[in-house]
Amino acid sequence: MKRESFWALKDVSFSARRGEVVGIIGRNGAGKSTLLKILASITYPSEGEVTLRGRVGSLLEVGTGFHPELTGRENIYLNGAILGLRRREINSRFDDIVNFAEIDKFIDTPIKRYSSGMYVRLAFAVAAQLSTEILLVDEVLAVGDARFQKKCLGRMRDISEGGRTVLFVSHNMGAISGLCSSGIFLEEGRIRLRGDIHDVVTQYMSRDSGIEGEAIWTNVDSAPGDSTIRIKSVRVVQGGNVTNSVAIDEDVDIEMEFWNLQAGAPVSSSIHLLDQNGVGVLASANYRSAMLEDDGWFGRPHPKGIFKTSCRIPGNFLNEGMYHVNAIVLTNVTEIHARVNEAVSFVVHDTGEMRKEYTGGWLGVVRPKLEWRTEMLTKGD
Repeated sequence: MKRESFWALKDVSFSARRGEVVGIIGRNGAGKSTLLKILASITYPSEGEVTLRGRVGSLLEVGTGFHPELTGRENIYLNGAILGLRRREINSRFDDIVNFAEIDKFIDTPIKRYSSGMYVRLAFAVAAQLSTEILLVDEVLAVGDARFQKKCLGRMRDISEGGRTVLFVSHNMGAISGLCSSGIFLEEGRIRLRGDIHDVVTQYMSRDSGIEGEAIWTNVDSAPGDSTIRIKSVRVVQGGNVTNSVAIDEDVDIEMEFWNLQAGAPVSSSIHLLDQNGVGVLASANYRSAMLEDDGWFGRPHPKGIFKTSCRIPGNFLNEGMYHVNAIVLTNVTEIHARVNEAVSFVVHDTGEMRKEYTGGWLGVVRPKLEWRTEMLTKGD
């Protein structure tokens, strides 16, 4: 039987600066965990080499680096000794580790009796509090509860601001985008993209989900909806063209066509805009109170026929990233007859204007141009 070679990683080359937080993303099997194991010297590369300047602390799989028969206290001292710390150095950090892990009642219990959550809290506290110049963190943080995850993310931010380098593997794009300044997108063991974290996440999300700027249903009988209303199409339009790639400084229209199959009821249309993590950005509808101008149809009985409605999102409003559109058609404001979740998606990309003044990633899902005024109140000597 012929043997085939499989490369978990191939031709992977990158560098990380002091104090940089690098997010490593990709689908399962892309090589993310293997990469961290190589950097942590748990696995040795078949070819090539790794150059690390500084001591490495790592939080990889649950169970890595701790002895199950030893107590939490003993494992703290064991890990410190492995990193080359003297006992007095570990003593000076011991209380901070225990307090951060929130396991003071169980510090003298063998860790084989710890729950997975307790184990992760202690493992992260040890990795974060001991003096390493490089911190490697895998998806293992997902084991912890939401409050502790937030605490860990804050600690990693503090670590990077203190000049230590962090490499963070996660499937949580919200955490990756909020914490990291740069990213690596791994695909089938190779680097697909290395660069600004927002560019990397957008590339990963769009490639992973196969985003489409248009959805069409040609058969009224099988289109989304019921015997009253069925959705015919949903599309993203910019500059008169259907697209899934939107320039940040231009208006974008979300257009929807639907069949109104029964005459008489007042019909309303609505969209929900979600970011790439499924978090709601905005909801809008062609209600009189929600429109800049009344289109004349709200509250009016709609005759049978095909209708087209559109919602314009102004340029310089959304931030960079990927967005999904839920399309909804109702009667009498509250009765939903047709709904398609994530009917279409699109990616907002920067045209370069704001990048001339600012080279980092902008916080939030909206990035509007707002009015600013500056004046001198007093003149100095």
